[in-house]
Amino acid sequence: MKDPTQANWPGQYEQTPPPPPDRDLIEQLRDPGFNFVPAARMRALLDPWAPGKLSDWQAFAQSWERLEIDTYMADRGRYRRRRHALYRASLTDGIVRAPHRPHFQAVDYNALYGGIERSFEPISSDIGSGDTMRAVLGFCHATFRAIRPDVGAWDIEAHQFRIEARAGVPGEPTPEGVHRDGVDYVLVLMVSRSNISRGTTQICTVDRRVLSSFTLAQPLDAALLDDQRVYHGVTAVEPIDALRPAWRDVLVVTFKIAP
Repeated sequence: MKDPTQANWPGQYEQTPPPPPDRDLIEQLRDPGFNFVPAARMRALLDPWAPGKLSDWQAFAQSWERLEIDTYMADRGRYRRRRHALYRASLTDGIVRAPHRPHFQAVDYNALYGGIERSFEPISSDIGSGDTMRAVLGFCHATFRAIRPDVGAWDIEAHQFRIEARAGVPGEPTPEGVHRDGVDYVLVLMVSRSNISRGTTQICTVDRRVLSSFTLAQPLDAALLDDQRVYHGVTAVEPIDALRPAWRDVLVVTFKIAP
């Protein structure tokens, strides 16, 4: 298999000049610390960063069919599938895929799974360097850099998640409950949902008071979060028709200030 870490694209995504950040979105990320972005607006925000206008979206979405079972579930559930990839972003080098390594969170941020290294299969090289991923990461880098222009480099993780549900066995997108990820900024992008109900995103203050709730329902619906200011969680998903497969596919991208 081709080493996925070789799928790099230094520079500024062939954008001359890059599109300016969305000022309204940035202000909402500053206060109250989150933003729900409907699909049509998100598509408009991503298009300038995609040389092919998200030309690989179909292949991108279909790649969720190739995710591996997450074997680290504390409840021993088999309802979560995932892959992940690591990148590094800087003004000098653009965004470059980093060598693959296990995912790690501190216990302070994840009481269920923190404190251990969890090894997941890497996102494939074609998806990890494709038009859609380029657009998502380029948009995020520009947006978060506009909020923190003092930051020289970022460590990035991209996670593909599929949560499956069956009759009597709901799927838990966030089994750890309302939480923070232990990073600086988070993007949650809806890719696909089929035959499921619920899956409502809740945004809370640090003392767990609910600020807002919304459902990522359409492909490209998105949530942007300041992980230092707000907590987030997602309610369990259940099948609408118990006789048909049911799932929720999202891409989660985290940006953390590099040491």
